[in-house]
Amino acid sequence: MTTTRSGRNGRATKSKASRTRSLQRQAPASTRKASKGNTSNRKTSTRKTSNRTASSGRATTTTRTAETGSGRARSNRAATRTAGRSSSKAAKGRRRSRRRTSLKVTEAGERYAAFLTATFVGLTLFGLVMVLSASSVSSIHQYDESPFFQFKRQVVWAGLGAVAFVVASRIDYRLTRRFAGPLMLLSVVLLVLLLIPGVGIERNYSTRWLGVGSFVIQPSELAKLAMIVFIADLLARRERRMDRPELTVRPVMFIVYLCSALIILQPKLGTPVILGSVALIVLFVAGAKLKSLLLWATVSVGSVAVLALATGYQKDRIDGWLNPWESPQGIGLQAIQSQVGIASGGLFGVGLGASRAKWGFLPFAHTDFIFAIVAEEVGLIGASALIGAFVLIAWFGIKTALAAPDRYGVLLAAGITSWLLVQAFLNIGMVLGVLPITGEALPFVSAGGSSLVTTLAAAGLLTSVARRARA
Repeated sequence: MTTTRSGRNGRATKSKASRTRSLQRQAPASTRKASKGNTSNRKTSTRKTSNRTASSGRATTTTRTAETGSGRARSNRAATRTAGRSSSKAAKGRRRSRRRTSLKVTEAGERYAAFLTATFVGLTLFGLVMVLSASSVSSIHQYDESPFFQFKRQVVWAGLGAVAFVVASRIDYRLTRRFAGPLMLLSVVLLVLLLIPGVGIERNYSTRWLGVGSFVIQPSELAKLAMIVFIADLLARRERRMDRPELTVRPVMFIVYLCSALIILQPKLGTPVILGSVALIVLFVAGAKLKSLLLWATVSVGSVAVLALATGYQKDRIDGWLNPWESPQGIGLQAIQSQVGIASGGLFGVGLGASRAKWGFLPFAHTDFIFAIVAEEVGLIGASALIGAFVLIAWFGIKTALAAPDRYGVLLAAGITSWLLVQAFLNIGMVLGVLPITGEALPFVSAGGSSLVTTLAAAGLLTSVARRARA
């Protein structure tokens, strides 16, 4: 029994041991599964962490790339601005250097300048002689002075004009571009001052003069030169934009209309005609479209016609031009007496100082109607020679414009030449009776300080351009 019990105990012990071993075998398996699960979890979390790290790295990289791109864009824009500024500064520097560098005087230019100078000096001296002859009677009767009274005043103005001519002809004409704006502004201010009651000086129903005592100037004469310099500078700077009228034609015509309106209020109609004609010629030379110029010319001519017919002062002048014999002692007196004086001169004239028209028959014989005295005293030959002098100015003025070294010189020469020719045409046509009376002086010849000084200054600028003409 003892053996049996011991056997049973042994078998029980063996069964317990076998269970324990099986449990032990099972326990590592579950432990291994748990460890494997933990390992897989660790790997998953590691992968997630690595993914998060990678995604955050990619985001950081993307952010850094975007920041780098935006930084590069900013740096590119800054570089572009810097390059633009440097290029604009370089362009300005080149323009300034070109302006500082004086244009050389050429041999061909000296020839042009010599012919122009001789013509201008000859016309001025001839004008002094004719002013002495035509004003001798009015100096005695009108001013109660000696016959040389108005002649002496004209000599003083001729001296000032000679100084202006020499200075303008010797300097580089491009220097005037610096004063284009201020000179135009000054002209407009002076024209406005004429409209203020008590400021302007009224003569013959018109307020056209400013001054103190014997020193009197006519702002409209300065406006002619100022406008030419201004529009020549404007169109030279916008040479490549001539196909855009809003940047070229319209600004020019605005200045013309502004000055013309101020001058018409004086009243005076001849100067606006000159301003408009010169502006259109300069625009044509600058390359403006012909269709646009024709439109502006039509509008301008229509405006002048309406103003001339609507204003009593100008309407009377037109009536005196069309029907002078209806009022031979009134509005038609000048037209009739000027033609009588021209007819009296014949071929060779009655001789210097022997005019009869200046003895009170022809008003303003030494200013607006001096060409009639010229035709009477030196005849058809002398009058034709005077017209020939203006033809020479036209010839050498055109050659100067064609041979000018830069765009501004071309437009300046064209503007000054057209100014002198248009004004001479208006004056001579008025004296001959083919045009209405406009009150414009004959350049270089008629008495008048402002007209002579500004005309000689303009002639000096034209000579300056001619001296630097290309061969």
